[in-house]
Amino acid sequence: MSVVSTAEPRFVLVTRRTRLQELVARHNTVAQARFYVEHLGAPFAVYEEEHETYLAAVREARDTFGRFGRVHSLDRAFLPNYVFGPEDHAAAIGQDGLVANALKYVGRRPLLGLTPGPDRWDGPLLPFRVPDLPAAIPRLLDRTLPVRALTFARVALNTGESLLAVNDLFLGARTHVSARYEIESGGERASHSSSGVIVSTGLGSTGWLRSVRAGAAAIVGKTAPPLELAWDDPALVFSVREPFPSRTTQARLVSGRVSAESPLVLTSAMAEGGVIFSDGMESDFLAFTSGTRATITALPGAGMLWSRTA
Repeated sequence: MSVVSTAEPRFVLVTRRTRLQELVARHNTVAQARFYVEHLGAPFAVYEEEHETYLAAVREARDTFGRFGRVHSLDRAFLPNYVFGPEDHAAAIGQDGLVANALKYVGRRPLLGLTPGPDRWDGPLLPFRVPDLPAAIPRLLDRTLPVRALTFARVALNTGESLLAVNDLFLGARTHVSARYEIESGGERASHSSSGVIVSTGLGSTGWLRSVRAGAAAIVGKTAPPLELAWDDPALVFSVREPFPSRTTQARLVSGRVSAESPLVLTSAMAEGGVIFSDGMESDFLAFTSGTRATITALPGAGMLWSRTA
């Protein structure tokens, strides 16, 4: 006999500071932020309009969720330390990047991606508008709303640390210098000096990885063939940026696939400045210095996103 919960639904709405709020945090007041922006010749009204649009969308979303249960707003800065309850329903309102960041912390529960305004914010992780919520929430609660499964990338270090990626991982040097490391894939091994390695999920394959491939193809006068993996593809794809062949380094093992059964392994040879970060979040990084061994694997079904269509 199944047990049906009678507890009032609880919605956790993940938000982020607007660009105006970030400017005020840096310059102390709106007036000083305005002076700074306009002194550089940029229109300040753009920041004000964006700020008001975002806050209005957040208020409307909170009010709508509130008709169906309790609502808790959570700034994305607190995501790493927030513990979601077993019956919490998670949503994020903002850019694609905010949804990707939230997906890493909500566990194996579906996340609802909301755009504050499709004219200003769009992307594949923002399938819902705030006006869609009255119809979507009942279907979310009775689990009749479609769900899309996502494959994540995971890097685990021999130090015991680990990091998840929804779109991609970067392994390399913090600044614009050559990264030195040993790479292992498919039973082969090589020593590299490069601008770093990108490891992309299916979701991220149309982003950073696509630009790396397009640039490399253009240099040799070719067109990069399409490489768009499904969001739930059980494999990842890696690409080495600007590998440099020398007497001690090779330009092989520069691209390939990664799976749970066939991991990608990098061992750092950088005395300092080596980093690993995910989804463009450079401030949230793992140190990747001499002797640090990074093992990257695919995690099929590690994330789920509520969808408008099956």
